[in-house]
Amino acid sequence: MKTKSQETQVDYLQQETRHHLRQIFISMMFKSRRFFHHLVLYSFLIGFGFGLGFLLNFHMRNVSFSPQLFRLSSPSLSPQPQPENFVLVNETVAYDSDEGQKGHSMVEFEKVMHHNTTEEELMWRASKVQERPSTVKKKVAFMFLTRGKLPLAKLWERFFNGHQGLFSVYVHTSNLSYVDDGIPETSPFYRRRIPSKEVKWGMVSMVEAERRLLANALLDAANQRFVLLSETDIPLFNFSTIYSYLINSQHSFVDLYDLPGPAGRGRYNRRMSPVITRSKWRKGSQWFEIDREIAVAVVSDKTYFPLFKKHCRWGCYADEHYLPTFVHVMFPGKNANRSLTWTDWSRRGPHPRKYTRRSVRAELLTKLRNREGCVYNGKESNKCNLFARKFDDSCIDSLIHFAGRIMGF
Repeated sequence: MKTKSQETQVDYLQQETRHHLRQIFISMMFKSRRFFHHLVLYSFLIGFGFGLGFLLNFHMRNVSFSPQLFRLSSPSLSPQPQPENFVLVNETVAYDSDEGQKGHSMVEFEKVMHHNTTEEELMWRASKVQERPSTVKKKVAFMFLTRGKLPLAKLWERFFNGHQGLFSVYVHTSNLSYVDDGIPETSPFYRRRIPSKEVKWGMVSMVEAERRLLANALLDAANQRFVLLSETDIPLFNFSTIYSYLINSQHSFVDLYDLPGPAGRGRYNRRMSPVITRSKWRKGSQWFEIDREIAVAVVSDKTYFPLFKKHCRWGCYADEHYLPTFVHVMFPGKNANRSLTWTDWSRRGPHPRKYTRRSVRAELLTKLRNREGCVYNGKESNKCNLFARKFDDSCIDSLIHFAGRIMGF
């Protein structure tokens, strides 16, 4: 028989065993409930993630996304603020599509402002414009590089009158505060000012302005010839004569020559070597007339222009050397090696003679219109100059008077 002490010990062990089992059971229940809570939480998060992803995917498929939003948000790439009234109206632009499709597409641009276009993008777009379709009339682009207003605008308006569709006008002003609100809508200069920047005489900014004008003019695929003019230039012949002369020419007209001495070779910087050597260095008038092939090459130039921008600074006069050197090296057989713009350098000094009201006589204009010693399409010609400069605003009445009698418009 069991003693009382033994029975007590057995009862105690049984109670301990039951207590231990109860603790194990409670612990297991607590852990299983915690696991269940985690399972529910994770399931909810996974489901929420799938739902959110579905909503975002649906939203992105129905929203037009523009990379410009990110590009323009960067301060370094944000376009500089431009004065109002910079506009190119109804330019017909032919360009390669981004998808690389063959052929060309014609897009009508209303009020092409280029406010959201960097200089590099503008040059790239201009270089990609394809040749005009055969059904489009050839046009001449008249590009005016001015300080501000055009004092001889009335003469040019008379010159252009009745020839719409055969020309385009582009104006670049170095005076950024100038506004052209006073120009009537009937004028060919109405809203023809392109986005401009400050230009300093004798600096590379002059060439940058010329490239800016060319790039804007190249966006019109119908423009085949490109003339650079100043606010002091006048036409010496009527529109039909000048148009025919340019469109039918087999050459471009960039004045260039090799000039020994400090005003020519002396401006060469040997740091441009070996790309530009002293033997390639040329000088000439900045007032040019070029065809579309050369114009595209100028705005696409990533070899010669950067060297001029870096090494042709004070005392170099890039506008007198960049294009003459570039054309001499790249297009020696396409150039007539002369300018179509008459300039009187008979007086010594950094600037040519300026004609005033008293200077404008029938004899002067007749002389400028008939100059021998030049060649046009392989034949001798007495039409060596189509334009002349520098005429100030006091000449306007006399010029209009002689326009009908002598110049034919």
